[in-house]
Amino acid sequence: QVQLVESGGGLVQAGGSLKLSCAASGRTNSMNAMGWFRQAPGKAREFVASITLSGSSTWYTDSVKGRFTISSDNAKNTVYLQMNNLKFEDTAVYYCAARIRTTPITRAGGYDYWGQGTQVTVSS
Repeated sequence: QVQLVESGGGLVQAGGSLKLSCAASGRTNSMNAMGWFRQAPGKAREFVASITLSGSSTWYTDSVKGRFTISSDNAKNTVYLQMNNLKFEDTAVYYCAARIRTTPITRAGGYDYWGQGTQVTVSS
């Protein structure tokens, strides 16, 4: 089992920045990738960004490219999401996820463990 705990969410004005953290514990050596997803009220959960833990390859959804950066500190079993130039439409609950299988890295179904989520609210 892998446990994931997110932190760093909050309220920020449009144009501002936040940095989310996700700390993993448990069988972390079974993880091969971690990702961030988000879910706004009334909408489906959507992919935001992901990173492989071996080669640090990254993927981003188009709407956050150039604004968000995903990174990992493998020694701390922690993944980060630096969010800059935040927009009102970035408002959502952000979830961290960990993958242990070889499954699509940009799809929620490809991940095996999930955190409880952290709220990000961007005021316009």
